[in-house]
Parts: sequence; structure tokens; C-alpha cells
Amino acid sequence: MWVFAFFDLPVTGAKERKDYARFRKDLKRMGFSMLQYSVYARYCHSRESHDTFLTRVQKLVPEKGEVRLLAITDAQFVKMRVFVGKKRKEAEKGPEQLMFF
Repeated sequence: MWVFAFFDLPVTGAKERKDYARFRKDLKRMGFSMLQYSVYARYCHSRESHDTFLTRVQKLVPEKGEVRLLAITDAQFVKMRVFVGKKRKEAEKGPEQLMFF
């Protein structure tokens, strides 16, 4: 399962720029990767992990601005089409699962 964080945070004042930078850094520390400006995603191995990250991100949301969180399955994620200019690019792949014998 993938968790997406979409955000639109104001950066008009010094405090707002600092809040924006802190929010992005915190997302990166939690394992989110930037897909586009203000769009970050993280792979979660289980529903419990997904719930944990939703709670963590919710606690990081700055006072001003808007943050949206969306969860999708692996099957939905691999159907994503990515275009850079007119050329199609492969979507990011999820981490390989470990197998223990």
C-alpha cells in the first residue's frame, strides 16, 4: 500500500517558509519520497503501518495551508502513467519484499 501526501502550504512570510521546509524535511525523514513538488509518497507494508504514518503526518501539519493524505494499493500504483514531456516514463517501483525460508 502507498500513502500519498499532497500539500499546499503558504510561503509568504519567514515563519511560513520555515514551517514549509520543516514539513518537507519531516516527510523525508519518515521515508517519503518526492514525486512532484508538494506531492510525496511512501510505501507501507501493512495496514497498521499505513495507519501509523497517517497519524504521524497529521501531527506534523502546520497551522496554515492544506494537506491531503491518500492511500492506494500496489495494484493501483503500478497502473499510474508518468509522462516527462511527451515521453512516457516507468512509475516508481515498490520495495522488494524479503522472503525467509
